[in-house]
Amino acid sequence: MARKAEPVETPEVDALPGIPLPHERSRLIGHGQTEQALLDAYRSERLHHAWILGGPKGIGKATLAFRFAKFVLAHPDRFGSQTAMATDLSIPEDHPVARQIAAGGHPNILHLRRPWDDKGKRFKADLPVDEVRRTVNFFGTTASARAWRVCIVDAADDMNSSSANALLKILEEPPERCLFLVLSHAPGRLLPTIRSRCRRLDMVPLSATDIANGLRELSPAGLPDAAGLNEISETADGSLRAALTLLAGDGLAIAQGTRKLAENASQMDLKALHTLSDLVAARGQSDNWESFQHVAENWLHGQMRRSLTAGTGIAYRYVSLWEKTQKAISDSDALNLDRKQVVLDFFLNLRKLQQG
Repeated sequence: MARKAEPVETPEVDALPGIPLPHERSRLIGHGQTEQALLDAYRSERLHHAWILGGPKGIGKATLAFRFAKFVLAHPDRFGSQTAMATDLSIPEDHPVARQIAAGGHPNILHLRRPWDDKGKRFKADLPVDEVRRTVNFFGTTASARAWRVCIVDAADDMNSSSANALLKILEEPPERCLFLVLSHAPGRLLPTIRSRCRRLDMVPLSATDIANGLRELSPAGLPDAAGLNEISETADGSLRAALTLLAGDGLAIAQGTRKLAENASQMDLKALHTLSDLVAARGQSDNWESFQHVAENWLHGQMRRSLTAGTGIAYRYVSLWEKTQKAISDSDALNLDRKQVVLDFFLNLRKLQQG
């Protein structure tokens, strides 16, 4: 008799090896003021049905969204005594709602994110309209009169025009006792009509202290010495996710190599460029690939700011370079193209820019 095949677990987009996913976490690193704003809004006379949680990638937007969802589902009475006495959005880890959400099985939460393409063995390049249309059945099923339903869009930046319009449609006619938590790394790029139907809360990058505390709590590989921890905190630029990826793999070497090559792009060391490109594109090293993206983007943003301050007039060229590189990165991920070529093209285009 043939053995029954074991079920294959579907990968989670943006998952980091050994790190709990946002719905599994019970603690939030930083963002006390934003958390308090959500708690105050929940207890107020008028609660907005849709919120944009904005801020750079990896600072805790999804963790806060699930923390808020847990609190709402555990305390459905906005004006009850337990809600009134709460000092933050935490609920006990052994609460039934917390256990259900940690297991990924609560029926009153819909988490929309880029799905896994089992045929192509990769995540889809965008958040497709069919995913957003799942809201129709989600909000159409019968629930008790006291029950809340929470839809987390993670992240809205991944939507294409069709899925953005599908989200807009349901935001325009929201069901009763529903909450939309729309996560965005760049809220200003969302459709103005979506922004107009949401209340926006911008989350700031984490402090160096928060980054260090987060690494102590989450890092499966242990911490470097004080100097290494300080370099990771500075390079991460307020993103705990970036700090974790820098700590894994060859993150610090990639950060140092990327900055050195970028600062001297007009006189490119081609041997060093190929060494770095091979490191970034090493098979199975997704942390290296993500670390390169983070460091390159932050370096370009710094150049844009300095160019604008100095009035040199080339800031738009740095913007153009990053937009071009982002498209190359997206195409590489979607079509499984050569990552090394993306890195080479980035620096060769940067050399042309600096040489004028």
